[in-house]
Amino acid sequence: MIGTIIGDIAGSRFEWMNHRSKDFELLSSKCFFTDDSVMALAVCDALIKTKPRYNDLGAQAIRSMQTIGRPYPRCGYGGSFYYWIYSNEPKPYNSYGNGAAMRIGGCGYAARSIDEAKLLSKAVTEVSHNHAEGIKGAESVAVAVYLARSGIGMDELKKFIEDNYYPLNFTIDSIRDTYRFNETCQNTVPQAFEAFFESTDFEDAIRNAVSVGGDSDTLAAITGTVAEAYYGVPAELRAQALGFLDERLRPILSEFETLYPN
Repeated sequence: MIGTIIGDIAGSRFEWMNHRSKDFELLSSKCFFTDDSVMALAVCDALIKTKPRYNDLGAQAIRSMQTIGRPYPRCGYGGSFYYWIYSNEPKPYNSYGNGAAMRIGGCGYAARSIDEAKLLSKAVTEVSHNHAEGIKGAESVAVAVYLARSGIGMDELKKFIEDNYYPLNFTIDSIRDTYRFNETCQNTVPQAFEAFFESTDFEDAIRNAVSVGGDSDTLAAITGTVAEAYYGVPAELRAQALGFLDERLRPILSEFETLYPN
């Protein structure tokens, strides 16, 4: 899950001031974690607490997201999700926002099959983002993580995503000058996948993602989720990223990685 966090942190300073180039300091002192890291770790917490059967995962996901998320009111929640986080009776609100996809990577680590990846993803996602496109965006990332960890080749994984989820009939270079901020799954997840599919290693995937522009932290978080599952993360980069997390979040990551090693 450190891949999600690295993508989030690397993209954080560029969300409102896009950097359409791969040439930048990856984790600078101007970077910070956002709601993407907080919610990804909240989902991890829910998986830890419901392992190994994952019974009542949806209800636990609500508890984990609210308990872990409430101490961070200024971390970047969207308006509707902000209300959901602090609600005493949180209900799904038919969202297809890209928040569904940035938080879901843990389900790909916990799953023992493609079908289980889909079931875990749906249970986590539908508690808030219950629009079909939100569920699809989250599922595609969870399944991609599961497959990447299973040793599938890059070309085969791309074909699976195109056949089952999104046509990737563009390149990063072809959209870099025109792509704009978008908070939907259907206009963030395909771009995040393509950033991964054009990469040569983990860091290159993150640089591709940030260079696209748009919702930089979320797009790079999604790319980093899949890239970690496929490439792993360099130890030095991992150590650097851990320094950005606080004492509430770091132990969740540590426990999750112990239970679900990459």
